[in-house]
Amino acid sequence: MKLSLATMAAVLAVATAAVGAQAQELKIGYVNSDRVLRDAAPAKAAQVKLEAEFGKRDKELNDLAARLKGAADKLEKDAPTLAESERSRRQRELVDQDREIQRKRREFQEDLNQRKNEELAAVVERANKVIKQIFEAEKYDLILQEAVFAGPRADITDKVIKALNAQGGK
Repeated sequence: MKLSLATMAAVLAVATAAVGAQAQELKIGYVNSDRVLRDAAPAKAAQVKLEAEFGKRDKELNDLAARLKGAADKLEKDAPTLAESERSRRQRELVDQDREIQRKRREFQEDLNQRKNEELAAVVERANKVIKQIFEAEKYDLILQEAVFAGPRADITDKVIKALNAQGGK
């Protein structure tokens, strides 16, 4: 559930008041999730895996679209010399082929999105485990993954990426 800005400010004010003199000891970290999902070795490996899995299908769809465009260009060039019935027949064929390509493209996109979500979920799960390990080992009080502003001292993204990279293919 999303908290309103006013509610978050009130919670922060209460937490700050409660911490009081201990504010200097509060240890907060920040992780840039986008960078982790872009730069960490497991995220890059997932991207390569998806490209290998879906590259051939994408190329086939692009080839079909190129052939359709070629057929449409040929019809446009030949149209003045064709009989009306032949021109209509070829136009219907092109429309049917275009509809079929669009259907295949939608199915491809749905399959790709589903697999991408599965792969990203696995990377996020691994990243969260690493973040928890850093949290416990370095005795953080709080680690955030979303922040409007975070200074470089609080940013532990590089530590998370290095730890993920060190895990390798686990």
